Amino acid sequence: MISQIELYIIEKVKEKRIELGLSQLALSQKLDMNDSFVSHVESSSKRAKYNVNHINALSKVLKCSPKDFLPEKPF
Repeated sequence: MISQIELYIIEKVKEKRIELGLSQLALSQKLDMNDSFVSHVESSSKRAKYNVNHINALSKVLKCSPKDFLPEKPF
């Protein structure tokens, strides 16, 4: 089961991805991951999720701070 914090991070990354006009495929490729990586993370039927290294790489690609993907207060 995916946790509340993981869902939050996935949604924040998705929002930023869409805001920048990037497809799931394009973001996966920019991260040097399998073409379906972001698709699997954003899918509720898959168990894939972002880890700390992914968040750091996402911050570089999406030109923002890693903090942008985390809530201000814990769940």
